[in-house]
Amino acid sequence: MILDQPPIWLIIIAFIAALGPLIFFHELGHYGVARLFKVPAESFSIGFGKEVFGWTDKRGTRWKVGALPLGGYVKFAGDADAVSTHGEDDDSDPSHFHNRPVHERFLIVLAGPVANFILAILIFAALFSIVGVAQTSTVVGEVVDESAAADMGIRSGDRIVSIDGQATRQFDDVTRIVVLRPEETVEVVVERDERQVVLEGQLGAVEQTDDFGQKAIIGRLGVASAEAQFDRLGPVAAVGEGARRTVGFTRFIWDGVVQIVTGRRSVRDLGGPIKMAQISGQMWVLGLYSFVFLAAMLSINLGFINLLPVPMLDGGHLVFYTIEAIKRSPVSERAQEWAFRGGLAVLLALFLFLTLNDLVSVGVVDRLERLIG
Repeated sequence: MILDQPPIWLIIIAFIAALGPLIFFHELGHYGVARLFKVPAESFSIGFGKEVFGWTDKRGTRWKVGALPLGGYVKFAGDADAVSTHGEDDDSDPSHFHNRPVHERFLIVLAGPVANFILAILIFAALFSIVGVAQTSTVVGEVVDESAAADMGIRSGDRIVSIDGQATRQFDDVTRIVVLRPEETVEVVVERDERQVVLEGQLGAVEQTDDFGQKAIIGRLGVASAEAQFDRLGPVAAVGEGARRTVGFTRFIWDGVVQIVTGRRSVRDLGGPIKMAQISGQMWVLGLYSFVFLAAMLSINLGFINLLPVPMLDGGHLVFYTIEAIKRSPVSERAQEWAFRGGLAVLLALFLFLTLNDLVSVGVVDRLERLIG
């Protein structure tokens, strides 16, 4: 049964409910490590633009919510703006962010993305402790006739060790690797009769339709797991499984980026804020477990994106601090200024492209064309 798309008001509420806490936790990572190094913060904002509401704490930090809920920032003492560019040239206050040792600035900036990965692990751990998790082995229970697996020579009873060079500990690893590789030729290593056998072949491709009628082409191997059970995990095991899932999804994102950059995957598969909002609303409709699971994956995305070496993002700052640590002097103000301008241009162009991509994906462009025609 195909479900109706959720109404716009629900999509907006779900998007804010999913993204808001993730942004807060990200900025809290920056703020918390800065507090450890005794770097004062002037403001802590969730969202950009005009302040909707806020308060000032006893340390003089202004905690506020902006009108545009698509990000956030911590403005430290000595910063000229929200992206931590240097303030006054004659600023010599040793407590200000830009006057701190380079390793402290590096750790303060790194703490934001790391906080998102930690949050994802904790969300997964909570789900696996309270609700449980499917434990599926990579032992093949069934091979679909005339499938990619059958053509490769995979047999029932084989244990899949790796696909395309990536280790497979559980069956969800097999799924994660395969779905991104429709019709690609891959190497599959299986364990058979206590020895490893290397197989190679082309994966299948199928059109998958989700609960809301949206279609996507995904890779298909054509095997089913022989063993599956649903268990609630203890705290330590849940955290370990949460960490494994977080690493797996991060690798999944990296694989997708590499495929798009190398042209093996269409840029139309990229999603922006509108698509994220739509998916948030859909997961809300599907239930609390799906929505919370999505929040964990969005947290991983947020951490990953912020580590990209693009000026204006945390990753760009980390590149500058790494160069500074190597050459024992900061990157020139002029070079940083041009880099930030270029980074801003790239981010704005990407935002516009992704928004247009989203409008096409959700059918807005088609509707406008029909109205105009």
